[in-house]
Amino acid sequence: MKKTNHYIGHGMIALLFIPLLLAACTKLKNDSYNQIIASEFVPTSSELPALAGAAYVDWRGLLLQWNTVYRAQEVSGDQMLTPARPNGWVDGGVYRRIHEHKWTTEDDIVINIWTRAYQGITNCNRIIYQVQSGAIPVAEKDTAALVAEMKLLRASYYWILCDIYGNVPIVDRFDVPAGFLPKQNTRREVYDFIVNDLLANIPRVTDEVSTKTYGKFNKWAGLALLAKMYLNAEVYTGTPQWDKCQAVCDTIINFAVSSGKIALEPNQKNVFVTNNENSKEIIFALPFDSKYVNEWNSFDIHMQTLQPENQKTYNLQFSPWGGVCAVPQFINTFDPEDSRLLDNYIRGQQFTATGDSIFGTMGAYVGKPLAYRNELPGVDRSEEVDGFRLGKFEIAMNATNRLSNDWPLFRYADILMMKAESLLRLGSADAAAAIVTQVRQRAFKLNPAKALVTGAQLQAGSIYDYGLRNHLTSTFEGGADIRYGRFLDELGWEFNQEARRRTDMIRFGVFTKKSWLSHAPNGDYRALYPIPKTEIDKNANLKPNPGY
Repeated sequence: MKKTNHYIGHGMIALLFIPLLLAACTKLKNDSYNQIIASEFVPTSSELPALAGAAYVDWRGLLLQWNTVYRAQEVSGDQMLTPARPNGWVDGGVYRRIHEHKWTTEDDIVINIWTRAYQGITNCNRIIYQVQSGAIPVAEKDTAALVAEMKLLRASYYWILCDIYGNVPIVDRFDVPAGFLPKQNTRREVYDFIVNDLLANIPRVTDEVSTKTYGKFNKWAGLALLAKMYLNAEVYTGTPQWDKCQAVCDTIINFAVSSGKIALEPNQKNVFVTNNENSKEIIFALPFDSKYVNEWNSFDIHMQTLQPENQKTYNLQFSPWGGVCAVPQFINTFDPEDSRLLDNYIRGQQFTATGDSIFGTMGAYVGKPLAYRNELPGVDRSEEVDGFRLGKFEIAMNATNRLSNDWPLFRYADILMMKAESLLRLGSADAAAAIVTQVRQRAFKLNPAKALVTGAQLQAGSIYDYGLRNHLTSTFEGGADIRYGRFLDELGWEFNQEARRRTDMIRFGVFTKKSWLSHAPNGDYRALYPIPKTEIDKNANLKPNPGY
């Protein structure tokens, strides 16, 4: 399929209301070719995906643009960080503040997520308004499904706001009066709004799984988001909803088994290869294609993690920048035979595309082979070879600064693991273990016995060796005291690098309690990011999150 069926270029053409105010009785001819006049646009059914596409585009910037959700979720956690490098990566201390949980109300990461999520919400509200008001004349048979799709998409933006900030305004209309300042809602109210919108609109969208629905909110994407909400309900509202999470996951699993249209890939790597739109494991993806996505930092993880010398490894069109890497303590939790360690991280001696050894050109390793090692002095300093690099998403030969791998926001392995976690917390540890074993089997093909996990193991603590481990100090905390810590380990092994680690750590009570590398706990209030100061300054209805 062609990804441009869903997201066209950087954005979509806005549909504008342009009254012609004429001073004389002269009829002017409209020769504008970069705008569409709403009154002149009558979309057919085949054009509806393009109409809806404007609201999907904002997800790209929200997830992967500079200092947004990816860094908020991953660089703040215990799996990766961006340390100071011989070639830079200090940038006023922003990456160190994220690692140490010392971000401020004025940091980019705080502002950008808020701004881009609400941009997506505004686009959803605009399309809903234009369709329901008749400003864009959509056929009656298509209206209900299109509006429902936009409400599911809007719910996904609110999911991020609920998860990151908690107490945010709910704005569900586009035709607001001039000077409108939204009121702040509680996290519980935001949760209820999202869940109610999902329950009301999932039955109104298609259940089709095909190239036509790829990258769109169909029934299964909506249900996956609903399961996510129920999975984190105790964090968001104080009331767990494990039974509801399990039931939603069962609905998806039953469809997957009966239809064969959704399934685990035989190899996890298949989900993350270049041009991965045919993966049956992907339930909802953000399509990326470097030919059509033109934002510089749209999908540049390879640029942020590889050393400049690795340009020769992949014949990249631009030299990488050498920054983000794995936390050594997390890497040490992997079984050495786990293919997810081998496939998801770039380790050891690096070579050119023709097989020659790559020699270093910077720091203490001038003239020595570039060989990544699982060592790191701390967030404040590192050598160019320190830390395994991120390689879960395939880096294509001759790639530009942007990759062409679609981002699997929801995938089938996640559905299975959400059901397993629900079962575990409801007291059915052995049933949970059977599902976890199913997911692990593809990671231990050379030694199938290692795929087996028991209910007793899942109820045990984490094998993560928590504690400060840097050139300044060392402490030893371990992970044995973490309830269901082994299941948190399983989530880390399966979903590393997928912009979710912070959320998982919070659910297991680890994010604000444990130390790793240079990070020490800095207050339970850090489980939420602050409301941006810029927003509070312009809206008196907004109050800071506690602690900020």
